[in-house]
Parts: sequence; C-alpha cells; structure tokens
Amino acid sequence: MLNPSGKRHKSNQVWLDEHVNDPFVQKAKAEGYRSRAAYKLIEIDQKDRLIKAGGVIVDLGSAPGSWCQVAAKKIGSKGKIIAIDLLDMQGMANVDFIQGDFSEAGPLKLIEEKLAGAKVDLVMSDMLPNMTGVAAIDSPRAIYLCELAAEFALAHLKPDGKFLTKAYQGPGFEEFLTLLRRQFKTVASRKPDASRDRSAEVFLLGSGLR
Repeated sequence: MLNPSGKRHKSNQVWLDEHVNDPFVQKAKAEGYRSRAAYKLIEIDQKDRLIKAGGVIVDLGSAPGSWCQVAAKKIGSKGKIIAIDLLDMQGMANVDFIQGDFSEAGPLKLIEEKLAGAKVDLVMSDMLPNMTGVAAIDSPRAIYLCELAAEFALAHLKPDGKFLTKAYQGPGFEEFLTLLRRQFKTVASRKPDASRDRSAEVFLLGSGLR
C-alpha cells in the first residue's frame, strides 16, 4: 500500500520483509504447500490426531487449500473432503470443492448433497474476515464466523467428531469459548509454532458432542 507521496507505508514493508523471510513461508514453498497455514494444522494434528485414514472432513473457508493438502494426504482414497470458500480454489485429488457461502441455503444444500447422509469426523475452519486492524471491529467479526462454523459442526458431526476453528482473542472470545464448552465434552486451545507470537489468533478444538 502506498501513501500519497508514492512511498510504501513502513508497516506494510515490514510485514512484506517478514513474510518473505518467514521460515514457514520458505518451507511451504519448498514442500509444495499453498500457504504456511499448512504447518498450523500439521502441528495440531500431530498433537490431537484429528485426521484419520478414510475420514470425512469438511473444510470451511478452504482457499487457497493448504489445510486440504494436509488432510488429503492422510485420509487417502477412501476418505472424503468437502471444501468450501467464497474464493475459487485450485482442485486437488480427494477434495470436492464448492465455491460459495456455507451459511447460505444453496451452498449448504450442495454440501449436504455431497455428504449424502454421512456424518462428519472433522469440521475445520481457518476462516478470516477482511481485517481492518482495529481489534474492536475485527475480533467480533472473526468470532461471528466461528459461531457460524460451530453451528454447522453441531448439525453435521458424528457424536465423537471434532471441530477445529481459528479464533481471535478479543471482544466476544470468552463468550464463544463458554459456548463451545457447553456444546463439546472437551475444548482445548492450541497455539502452533507457525502462528506468529504477536498474532491474537488461537485455535480452539472441540471434541465429542454433548
């Protein structure tokens, strides 16, 4: 982003320099992942064993697809991943992609048709609203997406299924955490190494429906 004098804002240049030099960005490029976010899911999966061979997974807000890449490697040809995002996403094996808003009736019906009555082992969401940089605005918008994802998970998970969502620690976070604890038998908080220390993001994992 340029200021009126035509010079790049210092904060944006700092972010760009950090991004280019980020070891997870470099690792993602070297290993063929579409974004550094892949390593967040890999670490959480290693700890909590989210992804199982032959499992049924729904990825909400999937683009550009790095979480799908991680999951597709583990579920194998007998598994099923249904991914949805407002943005387009390049296709990949073992992933059925829908472009649309999962909270709207049409796209939701498409997801349910693809599930064909099957319940889901894992609902995962790395969704993010367009950020303004103002916590009082960004956090409630992010939490709203979490609430929509949780609502979907409650309707489609198996009784022992799991729900993983990115959330932001700010206004509305504690209320959402309390809600999850009423909905799931256990709720854990995860901050993987690929999540930058200064970021307010945290990943909440709900396991087993109440």
